[in-house]
Formats: sequence, C-alpha cells, structure tokens
Amino acid sequence: MKLEPEDAVRALLKAIGENSAREGLEETPARYVKALREWTSGYGQDPAKILKVFEDGSENYDQMVLVKDIPVYSLCEHHMAPFWGVAHVAYIPNGKIVGLSKLARLVNIFARRLQVQERLTQQVAQALQNHLEPRGVGVILRCRHMCMESRGVRTPGSETVTSALFGELFDAGKARAEFLGLAGNSM
Repeated sequence: MKLEPEDAVRALLKAIGENSAREGLEETPARYVKALREWTSGYGQDPAKILKVFEDGSENYDQMVLVKDIPVYSLCEHHMAPFWGVAHVAYIPNGKIVGLSKLARLVNIFARRLQVQERLTQQVAQALQNHLEPRGVGVILRCRHMCMESRGVRTPGSETVTSALFGELFDAGKARAEFLGLAGNSM
C-alpha cells in the first residue's frame, strides 16, 4: 500500500502528539506537501538550460563580473531545517557572458534541494565553470542554519561562510584579492 504524502504528514503530526483532524491542522498536510515541493523544486531544473551564454557584448571584456547578495534559502539535508543567507557569485569572462539574472537562478536551482552549504557552494561554482568556461569563477555563501541556532548547540546568530574559487580567482593573487575584497564588503 502506497502512503500518500499528506498521510505521511498526518502520521508525523500524530507522532509528535498532535491531532491532525483539529481545525487549525486540517489543511496543514496539503499545505506542507505543496511547500516542500516548492522548497525542493531544484531537482527538476537543469542548470545548463538557464546558462545561455552570449558572445555579443563580451568582446574585449576581461574584468570580473560579480553579483552580490543573492538571497539563499535552502533545507539542510541532515535535519530538513532551513538555512538562509546570501551568495556572492563572480566570474571573469573568456569571450562569453551570461545574463546577470541567470546567476541568481543558478543559485536557486541548487539551493532548492536538500543540501549542505559546502556542496551548494561547489555546485554553483562548478556549473559556471562547466557551462561558461570563464577564466575564473568565485562563489562565497554566508548562511545561518536553524539546525545550529534552534537545536543542538543552540548558537543563535552564528554564520557559516564557504567559498569555491576556480581558475584566475583561485590562482592569481590580484583577481583573488579583488573578488574577496568586493564580496567581503557586504559580508
């Protein structure tokens, strides 16, 4: 017998001592399933489809492109608890550019999956590296985690910072310092 998602939520409510039939919870199972599908909608999205590159406009442009403070909302894969913060995503073009909104979309594709922040950071950087083939890529995420703030160690306000640097943003001192300086101004 297949358990429907709403029935699973009802069983969970019962397991914590709630009555899923009471008025305030009657529609909660359906609402929760709908919300969870939205929060994990990144599984059904392909980064390659949104990373349309352009050569027009990139001619002779060899400086960093940085989009800062991209909102990040995700669920920790260990507790399914929320984590949130900002992403700073940069690349140095190599004859191709991508629409600026695509950087935010790329972050969302990977954030809308059960995640750990370290993997999320790496996935965004690797997708840019693979599809755009830039001279360099840099991604920094700065997030707060409810699994740390509200349970276990209970450290409200603590932040986790992760980075992934490729190419000139990893190797070259000047480009690396520029990225870290620019991204750091909002951190």
